[in-house]
Amino acid sequence: MTERKPIEYWLSDMDGVLVHEGRPVPGADEFIRRLAASGKPFLVLTNNSIYTRRDLSARLGSLGLAVPAESIFTSALATARFLADQRPEGSAYVIGEAGLTTALHEAEFVLTDLDPDYVVLGETRTYSFSQITKAIRLIENGARFVATNPDPIGPSPEGSLPACGAVAAMITRATGVAPYFVGKPNPLMMRTALNVVGGHSESTAMVGDRMDTDIVAGVEAGLETILVLSGMTRKEEVERFPFRPNRVVSSIADLIEVVDA
Repeated sequence: MTERKPIEYWLSDMDGVLVHEGRPVPGADEFIRRLAASGKPFLVLTNNSIYTRRDLSARLGSLGLAVPAESIFTSALATARFLADQRPEGSAYVIGEAGLTTALHEAEFVLTDLDPDYVVLGETRTYSFSQITKAIRLIENGARFVATNPDPIGPSPEGSLPACGAVAAMITRATGVAPYFVGKPNPLMMRTALNVVGGHSESTAMVGDRMDTDIVAGVEAGLETILVLSGMTRKEEVERFPFRPNRVVSSIADLIEVVDA
């Protein structure tokens, strides 16, 4: 590994890093307090597009994690920024919840099922067969296909849930059209996050629990990558990947002292 500069900017995944199955990861509250006290810019990155960042801030706050809304960046926000740049004041048929629809409205997109420019697929607690059918027909008629993230499954207290990537695969199989995924591991989301915090790749760390999204995104963006073993990826799985994180730690609690280094 090449020598890196001290970490001055922090990016962190949410599920599996700060919270796990609806509960805070031990040490996450102190890690966030230490970051706030240090004054180092910090951004929580999540592929979850269900909630607005204000909603997520409130949910984290209820768990004792004081993360302000402006320190949260979601795949929904990244998708809205991407689409607004590609086709200002465009239109989209959306499968998703408030996090995604709010972001698109704020980006001055029109949400419609009448000849939209895009079909935008996000996360939802209840994927509707009729909505998926509508999306397939719109894509067949020429709508461009964009999805917030490629995660095939998501966590819940009861176990794994099918997520955006799994539903996208269904639509692709039906239409022959693959989506453009905006969220992690797309480096686009990482570059946007760096712009938000005003960071530089050589002095920014990405903390995540998944090798196939968080860590590969950080590697491709040139960041220092830190894998925590409190979420999806197990220690014995790390060697299966052709890329490696700079550090592997048990949980976010192991990084509390690193903040002041």
